[in-house]
Amino acid sequence: MEGSHGGFPDHDVAVIGGGVAGLSVAWRTARRGLSVVVVDPGPGSGATHASAGMLAPVSEVTYTEEPLLRLGLASLAMWPAFRADLEGESGEDLDYRTDGTLDVAYGADDMAYLDALASFEESLGLRVERLTGRQCRALEPMLSPSVRGGLLARDDAWVNPRRVVSALLTALAKAGGTVVAEHADGLAFAGDRVVGVRLASGRIVGATSVVVAAGPWSPSFVPGLPVRPVKGQILRLRGPEGFLTRCVRGLVHGAPAYLVPRGDGEITVGATMEEMGFDGRVTAGGVYELLRDARELVPGVTELELSETTVGFRPGTPDNLPLIGPLTGVRPDGPATPEPGGGPAATPEPAEGVHGASRPAVPERLERGPRPPDLLVATGHHRAGVLLAPVTADAVAAFLTGERVPEAVQSCDPGRFGR
Repeated sequence: MEGSHGGFPDHDVAVIGGGVAGLSVAWRTARRGLSVVVVDPGPGSGATHASAGMLAPVSEVTYTEEPLLRLGLASLAMWPAFRADLEGESGEDLDYRTDGTLDVAYGADDMAYLDALASFEESLGLRVERLTGRQCRALEPMLSPSVRGGLLARDDAWVNPRRVVSALLTALAKAGGTVVAEHADGLAFAGDRVVGVRLASGRIVGATSVVVAAGPWSPSFVPGLPVRPVKGQILRLRGPEGFLTRCVRGLVHGAPAYLVPRGDGEITVGATMEEMGFDGRVTAGGVYELLRDARELVPGVTELELSETTVGFRPGTPDNLPLIGPLTGVRPDGPATPEPGGGPAATPEPAEGVHGASRPAVPERLERGPRPPDLLVATGHHRAGVLLAPVTADAVAAFLTGERVPEAVQSCDPGRFGR
């Protein structure tokens, strides 16, 4: 796995980070015929492991984040084909479910907020359905009798992120990709050009292009990158199958709470949002608040087994949009302000067959023409790493191979804060 000397790297692409973003990038890139290596001591053990796996751009929309909504909708439209490819190539079931999200309200203020949110979503052409409290409880009988009404976002979905990681590792190996289970210590340079990844052991993994997908640790490799850790405590409960049939969300004590059911009876409850740096402690207060808020939504959760408490660190950015694409201006002599990427410009995709089409594997090494960018990033996905995996993966693969880049990622230029 060590890089060769004399300017002939061992791999076309090295990906730093084995979360859902990094593994998806690696798999989609390997399917195009490039040689790919992922550097991560424990793939899937970070934020992806803690994640609830909601694919819910509609329910998560806010009035000030329309670019993020557009990005999320574009990626959600890609998920059926992404799932079919991944399950087909890995032979693993992702527990992908499409029953929608039920967003509920208790008081007049909450109802007014949901009504305004529904009007905004409808103005964007999104599919939402206003429900009375009785209609909400007819869909989910375990809901509190205090629920006054809600919104059903029928197009939302969810998936088991731990199964996604397992499937990605299997599919990546079948596509010829490899994993180096070591800590990355930094980028390797030849002059001002990135030529690989320096491992903590001192070895070099050589690559023509390096993709930094290390979540909140990404600034360790690209100083000045505006990504920070946002701590999230999350719980997993276990109860009878069918306890809930869809994601349930609500505003409780002014904060959003959610419950996400799995096919095996597990229910994920989340999640705190804490600006605490890399504080990995599960706290009594965090567990109490999550259970308290979940009980407000679904009183019966107090009878379920508490099977797991977890902490994850979401990679946040100043505008909540991820950083996706090439970077220039990063040098080996210390911090530098990243300049706008120099890869192919984002161009509109064809109107038909865009998100549903499966890209076949390319058996031979690609003839890529112009030299691809030496450094790219795929990080800063905050709460939406699982949702945005397909659009992130195909965008990075497009930057590397000269294909069309999904138009929705134009807003994700990693150099936008350094201009």
